[in-house]
Amino acid sequence: MDLLLADRLSCPRCGPGFGLILLADRVVERRVIAGRFGCPNCRDRFPVVGGFADLRAPPRGALAAGPLPPAADPEGTTRVAALLGIGEGPGHVGLVGPVVRHASALAALVPELGVVAIAPELQEAREEARVSRMVTRPGLPFHSGTLRGVVLSGSGTERLLEEAARVVAPGARVVVLDAGAGARTLLEHSGLRVLLEERGVLVAERTGPRPPGGRRLPLV
Repeated sequence: MDLLLADRLSCPRCGPGFGLILLADRVVERRVIAGRFGCPNCRDRFPVVGGFADLRAPPRGALAAGPLPPAADPEGTTRVAALLGIGEGPGHVGLVGPVVRHASALAALVPELGVVAIAPELQEAREEARVSRMVTRPGLPFHSGTLRGVVLSGSGTERLLEEAARVVAPGARVVVLDAGAGARTLLEHSGLRVLLEERGVLVAERTGPRPPGGRRLPLV
């Protein structure tokens, strides 16, 4: 996990107004391999094991991690980068759901860009430069307006639309690869401007100032 990402993280239990403190046990080449994040507000701790961060609000049971996602195709990775509108770093983008298969290739394609891949099946994946692996619940554990883009894919990600809109910085995009009927309206109500909507793909951009703290999804 990228050490620089720690400054962007907020408590998944308390919400975006509460940052996390990193207690690292092992750091290699500016990557956190083992340790934990602590919240000074709720006093909860979130482990990092093998570079994989478990940022789930309690209760936290064993992860039902399936097989690793298939390797990315170069054309698909280039398409993801184009939809995000990012040609170079620095900064971080978040990938949620099956689109995490493009995490490594996207980091290699876009210079200096950090990629946060959010999916439980990545628990057993290997550490790679500029790719941070994690699982999270109930929302996205980032301070508001701090990511350069978020890509949502797969079933169940609709509940994260407002969270994705909250965490992207001005000029950054939210890309939805399996957009439902109400996705456009929700993103527009969250202050984003829709740039593209076709064949289930929705691209919206944050305009204006950084969003306020925002709400946290309920714990379920």
